[in-house]
Order: sequence, then structure tokens, then C-alpha cells
Amino acid sequence: MKETVSDLIQSALATLQSEGTLPADQSFTPQVGNTKDKSHGDYACNIALVAAKAAGCPPRQLAEALVERLPESSAVEKVEIAGPGFINFFMSTASAFEVVNTILEEADQFGRNRNGQGEKVQVEFVSANPTGPLHVGHGRGAAIGDCLCRLLEANGYDVTREFYYNDAGAQINNLALSVQSRVKGLTPDDDNWPADGYRGDYIIDVAKAYLAGETVTADDREVTGKADPDDMDAIREFAVAYLRREQDLDLKAFGVEFDVYFLESSLYEDGKVEAIVQRLQENGYTYEHDGAMWLKTTEFGDDKDRVMRKKDGGYTYFLPDVAYHLDKWQRGFTTVINEQGADHHSTVTRVRAGLQALNAGIPKGWPDYVLHQMVMVTRSGQEVKISKRAGSYVTVRDLIDEVGRDATRFFLAARRVDSQLTFDIDLARSQTNENPVYYIQYAHARICSVLRKLAEEGVERGRNECLGDLSLLTLDEEKELANQLAKYPQLIANSAAQREPHHLTHYLRDLAGQFHTYYNAHKVLIEDTAIRDARISLYLAVRQVIANGLDLLGVSAPEEM
Repeated sequence: MKETVSDLIQSALATLQSEGTLPADQSFTPQVGNTKDKSHGDYACNIALVAAKAAGCPPRQLAEALVERLPESSAVEKVEIAGPGFINFFMSTASAFEVVNTILEEADQFGRNRNGQGEKVQVEFVSANPTGPLHVGHGRGAAIGDCLCRLLEANGYDVTREFYYNDAGAQINNLALSVQSRVKGLTPDDDNWPADGYRGDYIIDVAKAYLAGETVTADDREVTGKADPDDMDAIREFAVAYLRREQDLDLKAFGVEFDVYFLESSLYEDGKVEAIVQRLQENGYTYEHDGAMWLKTTEFGDDKDRVMRKKDGGYTYFLPDVAYHLDKWQRGFTTVINEQGADHHSTVTRVRAGLQALNAGIPKGWPDYVLHQMVMVTRSGQEVKISKRAGSYVTVRDLIDEVGRDATRFFLAARRVDSQLTFDIDLARSQTNENPVYYIQYAHARICSVLRKLAEEGVERGRNECLGDLSLLTLDEEKELANQLAKYPQLIANSAAQREPHHLTHYLRDLAGQFHTYYNAHKVLIEDTAIRDARISLYLAVRQVIANGLDLLGVSAPEEM
């Protein structure tokens, strides 16, 4: 319907240009939006305010001229001018319900488009160090990242999901020391326990598996425990492989899969980090100071220069990040989105500065970043901080075990990424209207239940079989439901463009609320079969859009609850 209104206004604009009221050499693009107050119509456009200066007349006068030149359309019931020159469109009942037929015809493709035209997009998310189970912060990144990938695919992009393993550096050494200590029979209470060692019970599991000579299979390798308590290299390799496998199991339980697993260690093994250092030196963006090598990041907008090679010869963490992102660029990804925790905020400027210093033709502001805030888990109003398995934090698996995959995914994606999130376990487990995922799924299940009752009466309906005369839908609630359904395609386009999956959770909650209100106020299984069939058609469209939206969130659409 928005496109219909936009086309009508565009036609009126063209007429005014041909008459000389508006300049013919200037383009005007009408922006059509949904009204907040239905007494102001279904859609509104401010083009008269935007183009008034070019027309050389007051906005309201231009609005009147535009309305006079709007082509006749059965889709529009009436048009009004409001305030200083807003044009409000009241759509006809028949046009409002055209979306029902569209939904039922397009089924699971409704809301999808080809805007991306197959452009390659890489989304990196989760990217946890292989030092322990995934915590709830990783879970939020997984929910947001995977939903964003699904949204981009729904908009016609060719998406690659990538997980970057930081399998080198101090934290990996701490992991190896922790496992070695457990192998030798030490506990975190012993004086000789590593100062920065990992204390969770999962370290015991790794140590037992290593001593037992178990074989673990990670994404790209198979490692067998040597059972030698003094072979640190063997312990390190086994522990990393073991925990990579564990994280993979966490992700599979969460319904998230990746196309590429990229190891930080490969950047060193392939000489890519050294090549970056040499290129930065050749480009004149490095200098020595206090025994360290610095990068002139201030020349690219940073507040101060950054150390890239420390006094001890080791590289700071952002240097391999620069090498990694050059590799992404060289793989042909002109659009890269990094979904990470807000604690990575300081790396954004540094990585971008390092990439600019390479003079590799990489655009400024590349890559894109989506940074999520922390998650607090509560039960009975109290914060939950500790998991026995992890030792010091709540894991994704803990949440899935407590409330299930659906609620976990929905709740972790349900807020703006830049806002802190409180995950209320009691709410997520409840079967009440206050639980948004239950509320939405219940709307889907309710519609399925109605269809089963209809079948018991001997009236079968195909999944999206529309037999009703939609002109019989005359209630305001029915038109509002249809208008809400019509918003879905634009919502999918906007959520992907803005990198904000939470809009989808809010939309589905609103749609479910409108449906439940309608369901409770107006019966569908009535003796008037014509109205019954029309309402069933509207039900089917609601069910399809709920299923489509939940699928983009990675959440199921149950037929019974």
C-alpha cells in the first residue's frame, strides 16, 4: 500500500512539473509513513513541506495542488490535508485486505526481497576465545548475529557466517597451565595453582580426557591426548581442540552454525602478521619509542598512537586483527559486519586506522560494527552469577537447559543491541501473556487450533487456502490487522539496513497482541460461513507472517501449546 500511495504522489508531482509549478530539472522523492493516530488516516506524506521552497508557495497550498492532481485509485477512500501541509491517506477497505492474498500466495517468501542482489556479506560473530564454555554475553552475540544473517539473506544478500578463534596469546597459555595443573592433581585451592588459571569444572573434564588419551575432533583437526603431564604443547593443542568442540556443541544446541572458522594462529603460521608489519613500515606509519614499535593511528582519527609490537617482541592484539581484516577484504567481502561485545569498542578505531595505513584501497569506516551491551541474568529478582560448569559465569547452555532454545534466542535478541539486557529466567519460563515469546507462539498455535476444530466439522483448509470474500471484513480490528501485516516487508528491509534485529521482536509482539484482542472479541467459527471463511483467510495470513518472523529469529512456530 505504501508503494501505491508513493506512486500516486509521484504522478501528481510529475503533473506539477509539467505545468511549471515545480522545476522539471529537480527530482522529488515522496516519503510515505504509517500514521500513529488512525484518525489521521493509514499513511501520511510530508512532500509538500519538503518541496514548498522549490514551488515558491506555502506548503499547504502545494499540498492542495498535489491532492487535486492525484490520479483516481480504488485503493484510496479519501485524502485529507493536515496541519501545515501533511497529506493523509485513508485506504479503502478492499485495498487494505489485498495484502492477505499476497501473503497467502507468497507464503514463506512473503517479506523477502532481492535488494541485496546477491552481494557478498560476511558477518563475524561470537568469536569467543576457546578457553571455556560460551557465556550469556556470547549467547547474546550469537542470537543477534544469527538473526542479522537471516535478515540479510531475506533481503537478497549472499551471507557468510564466520567465527574467529583467538587461539594464540596469554589466555591460551593460562588455559594450558590450568589443564596441566588439573592433570597433576592440583586444585584451585592449592598454592601452586596458576594465578590467572581457569577454575570451572570443565577444566577437570579436559584434564581427564587428556589423561585418558581421548581423541577430539574440532572443525579442522583431530587431536588425541598424549597423557604426558609435562608436554605443554600437547596439552595446549588438546585443550584448545576440546573446548572448540564444546563451544560448537553449545552453538548447535542454540541452533547456530558457521560457514567458516578462522584461527588467529594461522595468521602467524602463514606469515600474514609479519607481512602487515613490513607493509606498515614501508608506508611510513610506524616508529620506535621506548623499545616498542608504534603505529601512527592518530593520522587516521585515533586519540593517540598505539603500540603494535611490545618491548618483549610480542604483538599487541589489534595487529593480528588488522591482518585478519585485510584477509577478509582480500577474500572479496566489500561488506563486513562484526557483531561483538561493547568491550571491543576501543578496537574499532584502531583496526580501521591500521587498515587505512595499509593503503590497500579499503574504504574509510570499513568494516561495520554492531556492539552489544552486557547481559544480567536474574531469578526471583536476584542476579544469577555463577555456573558450576564454568566456575564464574552463567553459560548459554545453562539458559537453554532452564528455559529452552526458543525463549533464550528470543530474549537475547529482544532489546536494542546498545542497551543492557536483563534476562529474567522466571519470565522466560512462564506461560503467560507477559512472556513475549510465549505470547507470540500462542497466537500461532491458536490459529492452528481453530483450523483443527474446523476440520473436525468437516471443513478442510490447505495451509494457505483462501476461500473467503475479503470484502466482508468490515471491522476496524480487521483492517488494523491487515495494516499491521502490510508493514512486515518494510520492517524486514529496515531491520537489515539498520542492523537492528530487535525491531522484529517488537513487531511480532504487536501483531500477536492485535490478533489476541481480535480473537477474544470476535468468534470465527460461526454459522455465517461466508464471514467465517473471510476471517479464516485473515487468520491464515497472520499465522504465516508470525511463522516467517519467528523463523528469522531462529524461533519455532508450534502448532500446539
